[in-house]
Amino acid sequence: MKIHARFAFLLAVTLIGGCATPARQLMPTPALYQLPGGQPVFDRSAMTPQRQSPDLDLLYVTDRAPATPAELEAQGQDQGPLLYGQERARRIAFGSAQVRVAPGLDWETLREQSQLAKRTREVDLELGQVRELGAFPIEPYRLHRGEKGKLLRDRAELASHDEAKGRLQGEVQRRLAAAPKKQILLYVHGFNETFATAAYTAAELCHFLGREPVCAFFTWPASSSGNFLTSYTSTTESADFAVEHLKKSLRLLATTPGVEGMQILAHSRGTALTLRAVRELSLEAIAAGKEPVDLYKIENLVLLSPDIDLDIAAQQLTGFLSDPDLVTVWPEGKLPRVLKGRLTIYTAPDDRALLVSKLLFRSRNRVGQLRPEDIPEKGQRYLEALGRMDMISYLGKRTDFFGHTYFTSNPQVSSDLIQLIRYGRKLGEPGRQLVRTGPITWKFPPDPQRP
Repeated sequence: MKIHARFAFLLAVTLIGGCATPARQLMPTPALYQLPGGQPVFDRSAMTPQRQSPDLDLLYVTDRAPATPAELEAQGQDQGPLLYGQERARRIAFGSAQVRVAPGLDWETLREQSQLAKRTREVDLELGQVRELGAFPIEPYRLHRGEKGKLLRDRAELASHDEAKGRLQGEVQRRLAAAPKKQILLYVHGFNETFATAAYTAAELCHFLGREPVCAFFTWPASSSGNFLTSYTSTTESADFAVEHLKKSLRLLATTPGVEGMQILAHSRGTALTLRAVRELSLEAIAAGKEPVDLYKIENLVLLSPDIDLDIAAQQLTGFLSDPDLVTVWPEGKLPRVLKGRLTIYTAPDDRALLVSKLLFRSRNRVGQLRPEDIPEKGQRYLEALGRMDMISYLGKRTDFFGHTYFTSNPQVSSDLIQLIRYGRKLGEPGRQLVRTGPITWKFPPDPQRP
């Protein structure tokens, strides 16, 4: 198939895939939970009667503007102004998003169905009530001239900011009090996602992580409708627009009293947004002479199907190493620590969504399509010396139409992700026995259950 014909085909199916749906099926059961012999999804001792509700209540943070009537109608939703659309807002809002399990399953039935490779009952997710609990002031914050012409922050604006900060951190603390793990799981979505679809993915991940941490998602104004070319372009710039808001949100969440750790999972175009935000936060800490890991408590940073040019990603990850004048507050030769755990990158060469991106950007390679052999030995040794980084490739057959959401659609991949995030297991340990292909590269073994 010629390049232009292949591009036209992928463009068509991507547009078809962009249609929003009001509900979707719960992701397949990860391999480590599947019966017979699977581990329990839920720790019975931690699942008090108050926590045994099939529905999930997620914390959200967003810089999406409220949905217009036309957007609400297109999404098949009737939730009023608190369901968010795909336009940008010049402020951060936060609140509670309920994801319901349908059709009205009780807790025991949901628990049983969550361990079956082939379910005997339908398990769907629906977006329930969305409640905005607070919002920060409109940006840019007001200023005024003080004595001798000094530029000062407006005190009323500062008070509004502090009030919103208190509400957000108070809500996090309320959720921490009921959470078995005093950590925050934050999911950052990619292109072609609505508020609802981002909530569904966050809910699925939360559910199969045993509902143990405080589960949250950051949703930014990614485009999910209209002409693909203009939609993807606007999404790319909206990701740039959202960097400051994600950075501010991460800082507020991580510094909430009682938070012991952050697990950050980013998908597709959301990986570029997340990588930039974390990098800038790290530079903030370095400039202040502090360890980023101590300030932000990031346990693991996971990049799923990264929609990033390889050269740009490499510069984001290692650029500060080649700029010694940037970190002059540090003793000579000392490098700061950013993560308590690891940076983990999941890739799939057969990712058709990233093929479109590669063609649009004329990129040499998208990180999410890398094979183990695409990283030369010299490069792998350099990254190995930095430590705390793994690239894991899925080389099997697609388990979703585009091969872009295999971290939820493929039980092998979702199982490995859970072993990392929930149980803290390292590659090579029981439960994460993947095939090592290089100093930092791994691949999944063939799935014996798939032809």
